[in-house]
This record gives sequence, C-alpha cells and structure tokens, in this order.
Amino acid sequence: MSSWQGKTRGGQFGYWFFIQVLKYPGIHFAYFFLHFVSTYFVVFVAKARKPIISYFVDIHKYSKWKAFKLTFRNFYVFGQVIIDKVALMAGFSNKFTFNFDGEENIKSMAESEGGLLIGAHIGNWEIAGHLLKRINTNVHIVMLQAEHEKIKSMLDDVMEEKKIKIIPIKDDFSHLFMIKEALQKNEIVAIHGDRFLPGTNTISRKFFGKEAEFPLGPFLLATKYNKPVSFVNAFKETSTHYHFYASKPIKKVAKASIEGRIEASINLLDDYLINLESMLKKYPEQWFNYYYFWGKY
Repeated sequence: MSSWQGKTRGGQFGYWFFIQVLKYPGIHFAYFFLHFVSTYFVVFVAKARKPIISYFVDIHKYSKWKAFKLTFRNFYVFGQVIIDKVALMAGFSNKFTFNFDGEENIKSMAESEGGLLIGAHIGNWEIAGHLLKRINTNVHIVMLQAEHEKIKSMLDDVMEEKKIKIIPIKDDFSHLFMIKEALQKNEIVAIHGDRFLPGTNTISRKFFGKEAEFPLGPFLLATKYNKPVSFVNAFKETSTHYHFYASKPIKKVAKASIEGRIEASINLLDDYLINLESMLKKYPEQWFNYYYFWGKY
C-alpha cells in the first residue's frame, strides 16, 4: 500500500510570491493566477493527478469525465486554500466570512479539561485559527518541523498575532512531551488524524468501504491522558466564505491495561472515520491527500 512520504508541496518562494500579490493586486488576482497553475497540474503532474482521479472514480463512483473535471476543481480549490491560509496569517482576515457550527463544543473543552481537536487534510483547517483566537486557553497545533520552519521563516514578519503555539514533530520525539505538558495544563492540542509517517503506529480500517491505514497515535493520546476529542474541519463554500465544523466532544473510557487503551483508541478512530466520511460526502472535491490513500487497485 502506498503512503504519504512526509513531504508537502510548495516552498518559501511560493509563500513570498502570494504575500506580494495579496499586498498589491489583491486576492482575486491571486485566484485568477490559479487557473494556470491548476491547468499545469492537471496536464503535466501525473503523480498528483492520478491519485485524485482514482479517488473520484473508485471512492465516489463518478464517471471518468466528471472525475477529470473535479480534479481541476480540486487543484484550484487547494490553491485557494493555500492563498487563504497565507492571507489569514499575514493579517488579511477581513477578506473572509465564516459560519461556525460547534464553536460551543470547543469552548466547553477550553473551560473544563482541555482536549484534542483532530482534523484531516481536507478543506482548510488552518482557517479555524480565526475562531481559536476567541477561545480562552492556549491552543497548540502539531505539525511537521520542516513545514513549521518553512512557514515561520517567511511569515514571522507579517503575522499579526502569535497567540497560537506550534508543536513541531521532531525525530527525538520531544513533541510528545510538549503535547503531554499542554494536555496536563488542560489546554487544547490540535492534530491531524489521517496521515502517518513510515514506521509509526498504524492500523487498517474500513474507510468508504475500502481498507486504508491510519495513525493510531492521536487517538492513543486522548485515551492515555483521559481527554475529550472534537473532530474539526473547515470547508470553503464560496471564494470568501468558510464553514467550520466542530463535533461534540467524545471521551472514551479506557481500561487500565495497554490492550484496553488500544481498544478505546480504535473505537475513537472509528468515530473519527464516520465523521470524516460524512464531511467528504458534502465536500468531495476538498480532499487534499495527493497519493494513493487506499493503495492502487
């Protein structure tokens, strides 16, 4: 089965370029530019195009022609999502409007025992930072160290606020101690639950009726530290409007044994997958895992 290789597309020049576009011609000019970028990826970047076409055909059962059209749409929206993320981090938040479903769920966690927000590489979860600034607790976002350094080095001088803390994933596993400390302080930790690095603890589960590998780590954290979990996503509905979803907090009571904790974690993962499927049925074109997630058929 193929897997994510721990690399994301894009570099410092891309962030710099879009910051300049946002400052001067504006966000709609940046969106216009994306038509050419999306066309390039659909036509010339088979490594990214083929897994997405497979996703639309094999998972959603669309015709090949519809899958091809939606693949262009997928690349275009993904480009918009990146631009929007840079725009928010650079202080252009007044360009967007939001619906928040479940904001009270995160507030209740923040006001009591903290917990985990588990998302996925769908929609634009980073846009939730606009909401999380209103939550009265520290929020720690877990991300790859390389990704953190790439964004930080370009955006430190333009970010308006730095209330949200980053926990970079490192080879020495120091991020696990930082997560533990945050949760023990009853703070919020945000992490993705759909990707894993080679060598990490995974489990195969049915997802859209086909077997796929998922990391067990985020769910083990919740059961190990006895913390509630909310599944969060934010989807782009128009050029400047987003819809944010946060599910009601779930806490799985685990038995004292390691086996009991793993069982509770798997149950929590299954709840996550039910939520993820329901979201992708509403927004199928906003799936941004550019590899054969279910393996090649």
